Amino acid sequence: METPRNIRRVFKSTPTIEGAGVKLKRAFGFNEVPLFDPFLLLDDFRSNNIADYVKGFPWHPHRGIETITYMLDGNVKHGDSMGHNGVISAGAVQWMTAGSGIIHQEMPFGDQHGKMGGFQLWANLPASQKMNPPRYRDITPEQIPQLHLENGVEIHIICGNIDQTKGPVNDIAIDPNYLDITVPSGISYTHHLTKGHTAFAYIIAGKGVFCHQDETYSNETLILFDDGDTITVTTEDNHVRFLLISGKPLNEPIAWQGPIVMNTQAELSKAFREYQNGTFLKQHT
Repeated sequence: METPRNIRRVFKSTPTIEGAGVKLKRAFGFNEVPLFDPFLLLDDFRSNNIADYVKGFPWHPHRGIETITYMLDGNVKHGDSMGHNGVISAGAVQWMTAGSGIIHQEMPFGDQHGKMGGFQLWANLPASQKMNPPRYRDITPEQIPQLHLENGVEIHIICGNIDQTKGPVNDIAIDPNYLDITVPSGISYTHHLTKGHTAFAYIIAGKGVFCHQDETYSNETLILFDDGDTITVTTEDNHVRFLLISGKPLNEPIAWQGPIVMNTQAELSKAFREYQNGTFLKQHT
């Protein structure tokens, strides 16, 4: 018998500044560890003001994590220590596995109207994979399947699967699902999740009711769910669009400072020591 999930916690994203002065909203991060295990952080960098994002994220290191960038509007130009260069454009995804270490930069630039919109999710790597070679998955909008259900619900599958339809990203240790779901007005939609996996929704437009609760939630609200098999989303006179993200908890210790996440303080200290003395990169151009 299926068990519906309930709401465990509700968060409102908060303003913060990162990189060289990028103004963004943080849905969750360091202070919420290990509540979102295996996820570490979710940043929302939507803005119509060029000054909010133009300074970007100059060269910085990562080790021990994966960064997943999903763009709705505008572009992010990136380059790294392995010689990769490119642009993440509207509708595209970059799934970067930092692994043993990479140094990169991410420089946002808006569309022709200065509009910028996107999200960056950090996912933890298990201890057994933290020192694996870095790798990228660059996913174009055309590679992301779109489901149009009979009730009008639309789902973009970035990672994971719904029935026989699979997203373009696989072979990830935490078995994640990353979906962009729009539920039209006047609809009740029930979505199946893997029991035992951490799951949360981040609302990016409209408003809706989750898990049959009385309260209506809207843009920039994050809902963390209890365990179970399903969640139900209900709308009345407005649609709701949200990111639905889930994954298998690692249940491992976390030592985290800035852009590096390891399992022990000794590993963390070693990473920063290597960064200072020039031995951080294990894979070169």
